[in-house]
Amino acid sequence: MKGLWTPAWIARHLLALVLTAGCLGLGWWQFSRATGGNSLSWGYMFEWPVFAGFVVFIWIREIQLHRRKLGSAGEPADESAAAPAPERDPDAPVALGRPVRVAVRAAEPGAADPELDAYNDYLAWLAEHPGARPADYPGRIVK
Repeated sequence: MKGLWTPAWIARHLLALVLTAGCLGLGWWQFSRATGGNSLSWGYMFEWPVFAGFVVFIWIREIQLHRRKLGSAGEPADESAAAPAPERDPDAPVALGRPVRVAVRAAEPGAADPELDAYNDYLAWLAEHPGARPADYPGRIVK
């Protein structure tokens, strides 16, 4: 909890409070305008509290992420986190912002792929006939 009271976090807390209060204040101002006869302000009256809720959501989310980061940097808090990670394939895709490696098998130089050849013929025909529709293609597309 001490990590949330550094000067940077105090500034973030204050910014979140000011933004939330400002959005709610603007919502109240739009309410007073709407009751005064400005019909467009009815929409804004509901929009500003949504913005305030978004600020609160982001604020809470940042606090949770910071706590999670602090928890992973230190010792594990419970026994389930202390268990060793299962062995994994080093070439397997990894999520959560880490690079994903995909094994690519090189094609044999002499291997013919009729589907790929038919598709390339189709693309070449389209390039030669710019105004043609795909339905005008005289060949057959292998599926």
